[in-house]
Amino acid sequence: MEAALPNIRQTVDKIVQETAIVDMHTHLYPPSFGSILLWGIDELLTYHYIVAEVMRAAPIPYKTFWAMSKTEQADYIWKHMFLDRAPISEACRGVITVIQSLGFDPSERRLDVIRDFFRRQSVESYVETVFEKANVSYAVMTNDPFDAEERPFWENGFQNHPRFQAALRMDPLLLNWDSASTHLREMGYKVGGAFNDSSIKHVRQFLEDWADRMNPRYMAVSLPPSFVYPDDSIGTRIIDRCILPFARERNLPFALMIGVKKLINPNLQLAGDSLGRANLECLENLCLKNPDNRFLVTLLSRENQHELCVIARKFNNLLPFGCWWFMNNPSIIDEMTRERFELLGWSFIPQHSDARVLDQLIYKWPHSRRLIANVLTDKYGDLLQAGWTVSEEEIRRDVKRLFQDNFEAFAPGIS
Repeated sequence: MEAALPNIRQTVDKIVQETAIVDMHTHLYPPSFGSILLWGIDELLTYHYIVAEVMRAAPIPYKTFWAMSKTEQADYIWKHMFLDRAPISEACRGVITVIQSLGFDPSERRLDVIRDFFRRQSVESYVETVFEKANVSYAVMTNDPFDAEERPFWENGFQNHPRFQAALRMDPLLLNWDSASTHLREMGYKVGGAFNDSSIKHVRQFLEDWADRMNPRYMAVSLPPSFVYPDDSIGTRIIDRCILPFARERNLPFALMIGVKKLINPNLQLAGDSLGRANLECLENLCLKNPDNRFLVTLLSRENQHELCVIARKFNNLLPFGCWWFMNNPSIIDEMTRERFELLGWSFIPQHSDARVLDQLIYKWPHSRRLIANVLTDKYGDLLQAGWTVSEEEIRRDVKRLFQDNFEAFAPGIS
């Protein structure tokens, strides 16, 4: 065994920066999906996190803002969130990180020059630039068969891209059977308004067909904090009779993202969602009742994070992942990552980008890497003080486990 490393911080920083990441949950798409793939400075500036912030800092009537073109909205945000005040929030700081990473001097504050750079980019080559700068090996998408804009790409074919893999999203199926059953009938599945044995058969066929099309790494749903399992709802019946049996057959984890309260302010559109604390007995029941299923779980409320770690200690078929949405802020990432190391050791996935705009990979991952490296340095330092030695090779092994291996072992894909 090697002696204690002379500079643990420098070694950890270097390894964390050099280790490629599997970004296991995003809202990104390959270039062949056309305008569904969001990228560029105007998309960064009009990201819904920043829209919510500008409507506090420089409020105007909602209708006035939404009547603006994308460029006009970006100009408004640039003025009020970057020129009239320091861009100190995490979302605004992220834009500055991207600008700097692309070779611009942010202090020049030349939005016109930055826009000109993006006008000259080929999206195909720019995708590769972004993944290389972020040191991300591939990203897992969010793919919704119920989305009328996305579905034709899967039905009609598109050019696959090695940087993107699929995840089968099914929110309408669990949250609104009336709407989902209508869409299923439109897609040719003979379900009725009632959820009966015939409906179960056709929902199972729907899952079979779309898993064959997508080859997903996992199935996923975003749920409100009021989610309960089990209960007498159609959602529980779909989980028990369709999703979990299919997941076992196809060796697919079921990802649950719990805590979102949709559109508490509809005037903000996508920026109008909020969060709530969930009752995590639903996870205890899912894991206990279904030991042959695997569950990827992330939660939106800070108050739920400690309980999630404790439940994960009791059920090895549950893998916590990421710091989702409102959790993706430096102070909270630091707290959550320390808590997870202290309760779960290496058995979690520390982060995912949740990126909706391609360029966000350039800031979300460097920001998170720095925070994760800080926590790791302290934890290795504690071991060194206790007399346990660690080698550079061991640190590389451990970081690779966090950034790649845990996800790939838990979600190997359809064999």
